[in-house]
Amino acid sequence: MSQTITIKEKWQAVKDITRMDKPIGTYLLLWPTLWALWVAVDGWPSLHLLAVFTLGVYVMRCAGCVINDYADRKVDGHVKRTANRPLVTGALTEEQALCLFGFFIGAALALVLTLSWYTISLSIVALLLAASYPFMKRYTHFPQVVLGAAFSWGMIMAFAEATGEIPMVAWLLFCANLLWTVAYDTMYAMVDRDDDLKVGIKSTAVLFGKYDKKIIGALQITALLILMVVADMLAFGWPFYLALVIAAALFSYQQMLIVDRQREACFQAFLHNHWVGLVIFIGIIIEHL
Repeated sequence: MSQTITIKEKWQAVKDITRMDKPIGTYLLLWPTLWALWVAVDGWPSLHLLAVFTLGVYVMRCAGCVINDYADRKVDGHVKRTANRPLVTGALTEEQALCLFGFFIGAALALVLTLSWYTISLSIVALLLAASYPFMKRYTHFPQVVLGAAFSWGMIMAFAEATGEIPMVAWLLFCANLLWTVAYDTMYAMVDRDDDLKVGIKSTAVLFGKYDKKIIGALQITALLILMVVADMLAFGWPFYLALVIAAALFSYQQMLIVDRQREACFQAFLHNHWVGLVIFIGIIIEHL
């Protein structure tokens, strides 16, 4: 009986460390990847490409969560939001966490090996970004920029696989998503800012200080402007522009949520970005109907 309980506890710890019950990170990584995939193939992608990039998003997000908790294992216990994570409570050992990370990286490798050698070579950058991001908060106030690059690199790989090249529109989408990621991850960092200051963790929320809301707004506006340039390059019509208007309204609502910088409100603003990615993706799908 005790063995069954132990197995259940370990499985719960695996779910906790990979955030299987918290899909928001998967959504925020998935929507931009699908933006790029649909634009790159100029329509509906093949089932193979859709499966590889969708599953790739999922396993890389799991890997990223595991290595993030491994990197933060010494400080998570001092942060209110992360005090009960598996490596803090002892539900998982450091060795088990590294084995999990290796498992998910292996799964991602198996997926990418079904693609072209060009895309496989680009996946090395994806691995470096995913593995290095959690450690950046020790050395720079811009870990959110590294996360933005990690969350956007799948877009570059999508174009490389679908077209055999990385055109300007791919880099514009990359930049728009990177800026958007920095904006919403700064909201996320605002939740932990007080704790981070105590333990010496760096973030854009710490760096921006009292200018955080204004800078987040500027990042959001710039991301939308870049997407407007993309729309013009691709000759998109009113459905996509309507999606951008809705996204702007969603950004405005997020600004209302973070106005007083309250922890729960900032967290809700972060979660709300899922709808931004989905709305823009719907706009792109309609353009290709």
